[in-house]
Amino acid sequence: MSVKALRNENILISGASIAGPALAYWLRRYGFSPTVVERAPTLRGGGFGVDFRGEAHMKLLRRMGILEGVRRRQTEMGEQVVIDERGKRLVALPASFMSGEVEISRGDLSLIMYERTRETTEYIFGDSIVSLDQTADGVNVAFERGETRTFDLVVGADGLHSNTRRIVFGPESRYISFLGHYIAGFELSCNYLNLDRRGFIYNVPGKEVDISSGRDGNRASVKFCFASEPLEYDRHDSGQQKKIVADTYADVCWEVPRLIEEMWDAPYVYFDSISRIDMDSWSKDRVVLLGDAGYGATVGGLGTGCAMVGAYVLAGELAAAGGDHLTTKAANAITLKDYEV
Repeated sequence: MSVKALRNENILISGASIAGPALAYWLRRYGFSPTVVERAPTLRGGGFGVDFRGEAHMKLLRRMGILEGVRRRQTEMGEQVVIDERGKRLVALPASFMSGEVEISRGDLSLIMYERTRETTEYIFGDSIVSLDQTADGVNVAFERGETRTFDLVVGADGLHSNTRRIVFGPESRYISFLGHYIAGFELSCNYLNLDRRGFIYNVPGKEVDISSGRDGNRASVKFCFASEPLEYDRHDSGQQKKIVADTYADVCWEVPRLIEEMWDAPYVYFDSISRIDMDSWSKDRVVLLGDAGYGATVGGLGTGCAMVGAYVLAGELAAAGGDHLTTKAANAITLKDYEV
């Protein structure tokens, strides 16, 4: 594929987790000038493990030159053992089933992507988009901290609760489909069960909890997943979210009472619904959505690989069109095409 002379080179990406830096990497290789804005003051560490599996994922990591870096920081997670309330082993799920060909924590992958792109991409932390005014020549972007800049194109890679999607496409309620469950996770203060590259899974009807520890034996993480009707809560109120988990698991035994105590002291607890975004179109004039913002989310770590493949395809198709957003069409995200760089 030959790359045309570029237009619309100046591209703003909202979101510095995984999809945003992945897109910035490929855009820069094709000659575009990406800028990434992130609401958080710094990169967000921690997070659940994300895994890569299959030819498309592994080929993509090789093409980006990060496969060995991912392998060096992989969780090295082994089997996950399903137990009963007395801790008796019922069945073991092998590492290949749970962790794919290579698994890495979301925070470690985010750091790898940032290190790969920070010298060639402008990063703006601690800021977010307030408004987007599209014109025939570009997008006038107003930022929360007061600056106004003009970009040729804007990409929303800012997750399930995308601010970019809300501004351009309308309220989240139009597009989000709740899938009947909530998920919460946090890091324990210590690996008190002395887990060594393995995890325990315990569940009762409608409620599941697992504890696991990977390469770093000093650390262990906890995940709760439970069925529920839609809940009303403040996404920014951690105390309220912790109470929801505590109340839901109040009658569950095994290690759960201690885990709830640990959760109350945890400085950060991830909490969200398991939901999917359904849209008829991921683009509107000069703005496009990528990853969970447009077609998330999944549970099990596969959404990250999907977002990274989507970033590769979006950048490649845009380069093939010479940066002309009016002629490029989204390629099939499950087919890893060969783009010349």
